Amino acid sequence: MKQIKHHLTDELLMGYAAGTLPEAFNLVVATHISMCDECRAALAEYEAVGGEVMMSGEPVELSEDSLEATLALIADNAFRKEEAKSAAKTSDIPAPLQDYIGGGLEDVKWRKIGGGVSQMILPTSKDATVRLLKIPGGTAVPDHGHNGTELTLVLKGAFADEEDTFSAGDVEVANEDLQHTPVAAPGEDCICLAATDAPLKFNAFLPRIAQKFVRI
Repeated sequence: MKQIKHHLTDELLMGYAAGTLPEAFNLVVATHISMCDECRAALAEYEAVGGEVMMSGEPVELSEDSLEATLALIADNAFRKEEAKSAAKTSDIPAPLQDYIGGGLEDVKWRKIGGGVSQMILPTSKDATVRLLKIPGGTAVPDHGHNGTELTLVLKGAFADEEDTFSAGDVEVANEDLQHTPVAAPGEDCICLAATDAPLKFNAFLPRIAQKFVRI
C-alpha cells in the first residue's frame, strides 16, 4: 500500500476512544485504523488518557460476579481478535468490514445507482449511514455539498476532487464548507467506504430526484 497521506482528525479519534461516535462513523474509523499505523498509535494515546481519567474517578461498588463476567468478556474478545486476524490474512478487505459484508469484496451485493456507480448500504444504527461505493475509473460523482459530516475512506483505487487526491487508506473528512466533484482515477474501480450523518446536497436536478431512492 502507498503511504497514507490523509488521516482521521483528533476529534474523530477522541470520539472513537470515548465511544461517542455513531456506529457508521465507528466502522469507518476502525477500518482506517486497521490500515494506518499513525492513527492506530494516536488512538492508543487517547485510550491511555481515557484510562487515566477512569482511574482517577470515585470507586463504585461492584456485583459479586463482576470479576468472573469481566474475565469471560476478555477471553471472548481475545478469541474474536484471533478469528479476525486469521480471516484478515485471506480476505481482500480490512477485518472490521468483514462481518458487515459477510466476507470479502466478492461477497458484496452491489446495487447500481446510476452513472455506472454501485453501492451497498451496510446495516448500522439509524443516527448515521454507511455504504460501500464502487466508482468506475474516470467516472465523476455528481457535484455536491454536505448538510453534515461525510467520511470517505478509500479501500481500492483512488479519487481526486478540488481538495486533493485520495488513494488506498486515505480518508477525506468533509463538512458543510466543502463543495466538490469527486472523480475516480483512470484505471481500476475506486472502492470507498463512506459514512454520512445527514443527506448530501446535490446541485443538479436529476441527482436530487434520485436521492431519496438511493438513500444518500
